[in-house]
Amino acid sequence: MCGVCVVAAIRDRPQAGGVTRHVVFVIYEGFQSLDLAGPLEVFQHADRLAGGHSCRIVAPRPGLVRSSSGLPVHAAHGVADLDPGGIDTLVVAGGRGVDRARHDPELIGWIAAAAADARRITSVCSGVFLLAAAGLVDGLRVTTHWGRAEQLVREHPEVRVDCDPIFVRDGRVWTSAGVTAGMDLALALVEADLGREAAHMVARELVLFLRRPGSQSQFSVGLWAAQPATDSIRAVVSAIHADPGARHTVADLAGCAGLSTRHLQRRFTAELGTPPAVYVERVRVEAAQRALVEGEDPVEAIARRYGFGTAETLRRAFHRHAGVSPSEYRARFRSTREYA
Repeated sequence: MCGVCVVAAIRDRPQAGGVTRHVVFVIYEGFQSLDLAGPLEVFQHADRLAGGHSCRIVAPRPGLVRSSSGLPVHAAHGVADLDPGGIDTLVVAGGRGVDRARHDPELIGWIAAAAADARRITSVCSGVFLLAAAGLVDGLRVTTHWGRAEQLVREHPEVRVDCDPIFVRDGRVWTSAGVTAGMDLALALVEADLGREAAHMVARELVLFLRRPGSQSQFSVGLWAAQPATDSIRAVVSAIHADPGARHTVADLAGCAGLSTRHLQRRFTAELGTPPAVYVERVRVEAAQRALVEGEDPVEAIARRYGFGTAETLRRAFHRHAGVSPSEYRARFRSTREYA
């Protein structure tokens, strides 16, 4: 097998308090390499800077495991030789190979056994399908990559799927959205283990946001809505994005499209999967998010600029779409930018 080989480093250096948290990453043929490499780098940097984390990689069998991109990764352990006990944090990677891996009874059995005693159970992207196969997320709220959400809902109705946040915690189970969201999740876990300063140090080393909040939408308007299929609706969408704060009543948008208001409502919803008013509000929220991060204007001014009228209206919209207030959103990003 040719290509670059990534080898899991196993270092058991306890932190000053004498605690070593054993973090075990689960991979398989066809896993997403960044689902492993991103969180692994976060934990390894945390260990180098503050101590306290020991990382291992396990696969159905030890040796080289090919990722979905073809990158081979060395798993020092197979499920037959790694004791599932004594694990602090279990991290299950996602990837195209998850559909085959979740039907591997030996792998699923090992994940279930490891989760029984683990303090935390986590997944990145579609790795949640392995947790679901092991019966670990029944009745829990989870997230996954937006492209896999419908499949997860269809195949596991016992799970409460929220495909919007970048990561979700429900008890001791943490799940994250696609790829880079695994690094956001890992930073949150490091902060929970070692404190804010240690997490800040890791974020600075890796040039990452420390607090890209888990409630933040994992995708932008261009991805959460389908693309318009006709020129008339395309013109409406372009007008909304060109000036989110402009007057965008249904009547205004219908005039832009050259349609009646009733026809616009039907056509817009059919093509984009969401009503015009909801679409407008989401575009305005995203514009306000950028303004909060990039500038110093007060919330009231931003609310007026982007069509909300009052700060209270903006606050309610933020809670609907982002799960946090505008002030909290700004504070989280501003604290991170100080370390950029």
